[in-house]
Amino acid sequence: MTTSTTQAAHEATGTAPLAEPKEGVSQASQPGRLISLDVFRGLTVAAMILVNNPGDWGHIYAPLKHAAWHGCTPTDLIFPFFLFIVGVSIVYALDGARRQPEAHAPAMLRILKRSAILFGLGLLGALYPKFEFETVRIPGVLARISWVFLVCGVLFLKTTWRQQLGLLAFVLVLYNVLLQVVPVPGFGAANLEPGTNFGAWLDRLVFTENHLWKQSRTWDPEGLLGTLPAVGTGLLGMLTGQWLRRKDVEPATKVVWLFVNAGLLLVLGLIWNSWFPINKSLWTSSYVLYTGGLAMAALATLYWLCDVQNWRGFWTKPALVYGVNAITVFFLSAIVSKTLNLIKVGDVTLRVWLYNTFFTPYFSPINASLAGAIVCVLIWLGVLWVMYKKGVIIKV
Repeated sequence: MTTSTTQAAHEATGTAPLAEPKEGVSQASQPGRLISLDVFRGLTVAAMILVNNPGDWGHIYAPLKHAAWHGCTPTDLIFPFFLFIVGVSIVYALDGARRQPEAHAPAMLRILKRSAILFGLGLLGALYPKFEFETVRIPGVLARISWVFLVCGVLFLKTTWRQQLGLLAFVLVLYNVLLQVVPVPGFGAANLEPGTNFGAWLDRLVFTENHLWKQSRTWDPEGLLGTLPAVGTGLLGMLTGQWLRRKDVEPATKVVWLFVNAGLLLVLGLIWNSWFPINKSLWTSSYVLYTGGLAMAALATLYWLCDVQNWRGFWTKPALVYGVNAITVFFLSAIVSKTLNLIKVGDVTLRVWLYNTFFTPYFSPINASLAGAIVCVLIWLGVLWVMYKKGVIIKV
């Protein structure tokens, strides 16, 4: 990871350097300028920090929990939103290289390097602080982001939008068949149950139980097979990004058709849910369409507000601050949380001591837990704000 100035920062976050629009041309028509994407990314990562850092895991409001299995809560939207954003960002980061065949090879090397760094950071976070390689979790959030970025980046360089749309449909149907038709070795008929579905069997075969999610050991919510439909989420983002970069379409028309397609995705997702249930842990095809529709609608709204209407008041600044250092804050927040659990204050960890000292005496248990999470988000906002003011962006 390296630090750079603001211009290089936007390359790292998937947007072109910001420049003043030409006289007489609306900012929304400038294909390299998409403030809404950074705002969307920032809001998504801030939400990720919120749900990952409750004061007390035993007391959490229902919307801040993942669905037990089938179903979708607001928390279940965060990760697919981020992968959707990855797809949009790829378009803005690689469109120039895509148009120049001689630039494809260097671009692929950059994609591979960034994917390797993301995967390595995921392993480092899983290893810290004990560094027990024999039991380290190999799948994970950063690992899935790295694979989606790698596959989608290469596909963007080498395929057309029509081919990407066809691949999206193929991937979603194939995944449905694999989970609901193909028998599971050792268990019999295809099923969607934790630990006995085809994806869980494949994870145990490839990674072994020692390297899967510690809460289950028999399956992993970011498992290998589930990365296939997760690439579909990235493809939806790529298709959206290519639509937004169209120079021959008016911004208002772009927004209208984004909402139309978002509604269509939601309807198709809910229909598919009737036999292939919406499920984050399995990343089912219905989940891809449902969350993709919501992500598309959210980005369309922000695009209209930030890039077309230029409503960029104080409300966008915190999101922008989070958005330009998204991976940094996600990784460091996990490291800091683990570090606080290493330090002892009497008979408890520093994290527990801080929580019991500043939150539990003043709130009900569930509100104390929420307050702890909100303060965590605000502390990181302060750190990121200083970095933003100094033009420091950690380029991953």
